[in-house]
Amino acid sequence: MPADPSRSTGDSGSPHRVAIVGCGFAGLFAAKALHHKQVDVTVIDRNNHHLFQPLLYQMATGILSEGDIAPPIRDTLRRQRNTRVLLGDVEGIDLEARRLRVNTLGSRSEVRYDSLILATGADQSYFGHPEFARDAPGMKTIDHALELRGRIFGAFEMAEREPDSELQRVWLTFVVVGAGPTGVELAGQLAELAHRSLHGNFRRIDPSSARVVLLDAAPALLASFPQSLQRRAARSLERKGVGIHLGVTVTGVDERGIDTNATDPALRRIEAATKIWAAGVQASPLGQMVAQAAGVEVDRAGRVKVHPDCTLPGHPEVFVVGDLMTLDSLPGLAQVAIQSGRYAAATILRRLHGDTKERPFHYRDKGTMATVSRFQAIANIGHIRASGFPAWLLWLVVHLHALTGFKNRVAVLFNWTIAFLGRGRPQRAFTEQQVLARQALAAQAADVALAGGNVRDQSVVTALMTITTTGD
Repeated sequence: MPADPSRSTGDSGSPHRVAIVGCGFAGLFAAKALHHKQVDVTVIDRNNHHLFQPLLYQMATGILSEGDIAPPIRDTLRRQRNTRVLLGDVEGIDLEARRLRVNTLGSRSEVRYDSLILATGADQSYFGHPEFARDAPGMKTIDHALELRGRIFGAFEMAEREPDSELQRVWLTFVVVGAGPTGVELAGQLAELAHRSLHGNFRRIDPSSARVVLLDAAPALLASFPQSLQRRAARSLERKGVGIHLGVTVTGVDERGIDTNATDPALRRIEAATKIWAAGVQASPLGQMVAQAAGVEVDRAGRVKVHPDCTLPGHPEVFVVGDLMTLDSLPGLAQVAIQSGRYAAATILRRLHGDTKERPFHYRDKGTMATVSRFQAIANIGHIRASGFPAWLLWLVVHLHALTGFKNRVAVLFNWTIAFLGRGRPQRAFTEQQVLARQALAAQAADVALAGGNVRDQSVVTALMTITTTGD
């Protein structure tokens, strides 16, 4: 028989302890739902910020800054007196003792819980080819977006100083892999950047000659949208000069370009200095860790198979939510994460009031939207299908409202005004360190591993010191 999920393992009379691992959409909204409740909440995240991931591509293309879309978790939850925030990585879970082992750059601690919400989300998937990541960064973190910003704007700078026209074309070719919402939005903004925002900024090159290529192994772009909206999005991208090639699988990635399985010889090898991976996701490693501890299954993407009430089989006190769970073929959308996080918190509170009846999680589909370029978007909300300028305005309003904090909304609105009503890209600054840091960290980790050290503890600290002392 599973243990009573509402029992407290702490001292008699002490508040029920809720640990939330991950402060993305699911974790943050779970924590907010426990505000002013008679529980002690501990939020654990490897980062100090809550990331509004849907706008990462705008950070990579110079529209927004990291502060606009990543407010500090502590500041966001500062009014919740029953909540503390802990920076660190969960490296172990003892389900029987209800205990987490947390590692903060080598400093270890324990967190005990009575109820646990696991909401660590998803990472980029390279479909069995992790080596592709070296030359084709993903789009999941602030580090990714800063690196891509440096690669994108740096490509134009390198093309400006390159006398060889063939090498210029390599620098001015941008390949986006993945034709889902992120890939489509990114390709559209790259085209806007080349044809509009950088006009008149260079003397030796014409930025509008840049080539943007969008690849996907699937037969359609934006597969989750109706075909009518798919066609409208494709037409909008093509009018911007984006080359769309579907049914094409990437077979190799290197510093100079991408290899594919295309029958067209011109697509089998695409020479491009900038490659961006926006295809596929896999659950964070915590999913595999907790699944092994509980003896339950994960799907192909590493997501944990949960009960209808989002609980871990055999452990009703543990909730797995958002992109970390697999349930009823739910999509990996922000609304699924938000609603499942709130549901987990509500279930914990019901149990504390004596209601232990199992109620399944029901997702309410609020629709999906994607921008294609300035003034162009598509929206599928219930029976409503919208495109063009009205859909774009709706997209702006919905995303502005969804941002965390008034200050962030004001900052984003200001930067949108500059970028969309004018020609400017207010956040174009980049550094060499942003471009090279990820590879330097990976190399440092490999060196430490070969030396028999602890990669998790030593590589981060040592590599950061190395990069800092060898920077500009």
